[in-house]
Amino acid sequence: MPDPLAEIVSLLKPVPSIAKLVTAGGAWSVERRELGSPFYCAIVEGRCLLTIAGRSPIILESGDFVLVPQIHAFTMSSFQPPPPGTLPRRLETGPGVFRLGDPDAPADVTAMVGHCSFLANDTQLLSSLLPDIVHARGERRLMALVGMIHAEMVGGLAARDMILSRLLEVLFIDALRSTGGAETSPGLLRGLSDIRLAPALRRIHHDPSTGVSVEELAETSAMSRSAFFDRFRRQVGVPPMEYVTGWRMALAKDLLVRQEAPLVEIATRIGYASASAFSVAFTRHVGVTPGVFARTD
Repeated sequence: MPDPLAEIVSLLKPVPSIAKLVTAGGAWSVERRELGSPFYCAIVEGRCLLTIAGRSPIILESGDFVLVPQIHAFTMSSFQPPPPGTLPRRLETGPGVFRLGDPDAPADVTAMVGHCSFLANDTQLLSSLLPDIVHARGERRLMALVGMIHAEMVGGLAARDMILSRLLEVLFIDALRSTGGAETSPGLLRGLSDIRLAPALRRIHHDPSTGVSVEELAETSAMSRSAFFDRFRRQVGVPPMEYVTGWRMALAKDLLVRQEAPLVEIATRIGYASASAFSVAFTRHVGVTPGVFARTD
């Protein structure tokens, strides 16, 4: 059986954009808006506040790791931030190293911060299956991975991009599997942590070429159709067949862009009886024909 989480991260294709070591002292605050990109942070020493738009502030302490797969606005600050309207104080002290706040004050927090992007052709769908935020404490592997990413970003060694892409995939998978259960926002992880739904999700990912129905998935989960439907929608966030269609279309987009197979083979791989049936479904779901999508993406 394939691992749905690994498949999702592999399709997302995370690539780094910024990685930096940040120290801060005194009263400080840094704000970012309308990024729409993944953000992660590992606190090496000290404590600070992270406030994501629409959420209560999170206290970050030494050993904490935070991953937000799709962030649009956030603020990191000292516990007593500077007065509103104060211009941020930010000084680059070395390659990939920044100082925030009063440069003469003792550093009270050290953090490794990174931003990345997804190269996937269906980022919105895939990222919607992930938690809104991952906050892990005391996970040494995550701290070590962030440190390796930062060192690779500033090192400029051979095969840098390949190593960074692999490290980011491992970071995402390790971070995502560190969370789960009822406290996680609806999505794939919450579904996989549900002992009844996990077999159905793995069946969906096992062989997309095989047609499935709600009845068959409910049988896999040893549940009635209605109970399975309600539980799946509540835990994963979408109805079962909407998830099936979305996953098939995400696979189709990837195959179309890579141009490794003719249309009829792509249709068969993702469970459609003919190229025409696939083309109709794809056009309805995406808004353009497969051919147009492959040429314009």
